[in-house]
Amino acid sequence: MFFIRQEELLGALLQLKQALYNHEQWHKDLIRSLVCRLPCDPRDTTGDAHLHCRFGQWYYTAAPEIVREHAAFTAMEMEHKNMHALAARLLLSFEHAGSVATADYDSFANALEKLRLQLHSLIGEIEDSLYKLDPLTGAESRIGLLAALRQIHALIKRAAQACSVAILDLDRFKDINDSHGHIIGDHVLSAVVRYVKTCLRPYDRIFRYGGEEFLISLPNTDLQTAQAVMERIREGLAGQVLTHDGDTPILVTASFGIAPLEAAVSIEESIDRADRALYAAKQAGRNRVQVWGQ
Repeated sequence: MFFIRQEELLGALLQLKQALYNHEQWHKDLIRSLVCRLPCDPRDTTGDAHLHCRFGQWYYTAAPEIVREHAAFTAMEMEHKNMHALAARLLLSFEHAGSVATADYDSFANALEKLRLQLHSLIGEIEDSLYKLDPLTGAESRIGLLAALRQIHALIKRAAQACSVAILDLDRFKDINDSHGHIIGDHVLSAVVRYVKTCLRPYDRIFRYGGEEFLISLPNTDLQTAQAVMERIREGLAGQVLTHDGDTPILVTASFGIAPLEAAVSIEESIDRADRALYAAKQAGRNRVQVWGQ
């Protein structure tokens, strides 16, 4: 099973922007009904009004999983429900008394603004993710690599915590491209990244470093632990059977080079050490993990 996460993010972003548009249209219709003294939509005065608007229908039944993963998505549920309860109070008050209390309108406007902020925040997070991701594999792009490692390096200097970086390189990847074509090769890269992500912690990160090379940062991880993690990934990858649209199964292996991030050593030198360890792993027969200096 293969996927390209960027396509999912693009689709989710379009859905979110459509949901925001639908929400704004609902708000315009609500204000129009109050100002022009028009009959309101009876669904807007029910106790479950938040389920009936187009935004609510999307939120509860159609929002993709990739959006549901974000904390902002969960947080907006309460604001959306509260906003609809306050809107119902406005409409019922206007229907029965012909006017709306200032405090009730202010409460509604505040709830509306909070929901908008959460929506825009979520849209911003997804747009930021799109910018940072490699469009082919779903790994983070090399653009943000050094900035991310500098943040970790600064923590190492202050707290003297251990941190490791690893470079993963697929073995004989050119043979896959030559035998199956570049499209299948692209799907293999995507599948490898997907698998590696399942083996990492939420704060570990994988970057596309080159064609079939990926750099993995492992904060607060010493060399011994990093080696164990990479061994687990190496064994798991070797056991994966990759297929695409019924094509011939493809087996892949990878080699790994690991080096520490150290306070007194530049980031570039640490990456170079991991790269030299990777070269040693390749020279020793591939499909192995090599720690720099060992």
